[in-house]
Amino acid sequence: MRLRIVDAFTDRPFSGNPAGVLLFGVPEEPGGPVGSPAAFPDDTWLQLVAREVNHAETAFAHPLPPGGDADWALRWFTPTTEVDMCGHATLATAHVLATAGLVDGPVRFRARCGILTAEPHADGTITLDFPTAPLVPVPAPDGLARALGAEPLSVHDAGPQIGDLVVELADERTVRELTPDHRALATFSDRGVIATARADDPGRGHDFVSRCFFPRVGIDEDPVTGSAHTALAPFWAPRLGRTTLTGLQASPRSGLVRAELRGPRTLLTGRAVTVVDGELQAAPPAH
Repeated sequence: MRLRIVDAFTDRPFSGNPAGVLLFGVPEEPGGPVGSPAAFPDDTWLQLVAREVNHAETAFAHPLPPGGDADWALRWFTPTTEVDMCGHATLATAHVLATAGLVDGPVRFRARCGILTAEPHADGTITLDFPTAPLVPVPAPDGLARALGAEPLSVHDAGPQIGDLVVELADERTVRELTPDHRALATFSDRGVIATARADDPGRGHDFVSRCFFPRVGIDEDPVTGSAHTALAPFWAPRLGRTTLTGLQASPRSGLVRAELRGPRTLLTGRAVTVVDGELQAAPPAH
């Protein structure tokens, strides 16, 4: 089986957020028939593959029969667990489908969080259509400032879909210089903590910055998190007075996410580049 490593939310190798992508039921050679597996392989095997790939997420997808509400089934695993939503691995999967000639327009994915759409564009970008996170202001939990290493200006719960706290900090420099206690951060939410601040200089091409810490699901710091921007877009849109924004995730690998808030949906646009295209030698166990 073909296994790709794709860097998402970037146009340069070795930046953005890497994701593994493994497709089932597709031809080994271009032009062959696309099949329709009835199910994914055993969950234990999927988790072992994700642990072996050892990136923030590995995406697994297979085609669905025509005529339904979606074209492909899609799941995502971190090295330690399955997650409900992942933006960068969805972008990576859509990139693989488009560059392999398996789709020639928008593609609909059926995932645990519902139906997600990815639309490739002629300029090489891909736009994802995701549900907007329902932000609720909450008091800063005891110990959060100490664990994060900075005093929050505000804290919002991003809801069960992504399971994060959005923590507003004083400025971009504070976000960039964070050295949090990852073990302590794992206790504050279901997935993790999104630290964010307004951009110091919007003329540099981004409106806000963020960093995402998810030690609870085996990721101390995620390089570029598409799903986080479904919470960052509704957080920053009213503060900046517009619904189309560009976020810079200021991790060591870094990446840009263009987000457009459309009420209950958020559009996430970025680029991706395939860095590794190889073969997985360990086949799944037979059912």
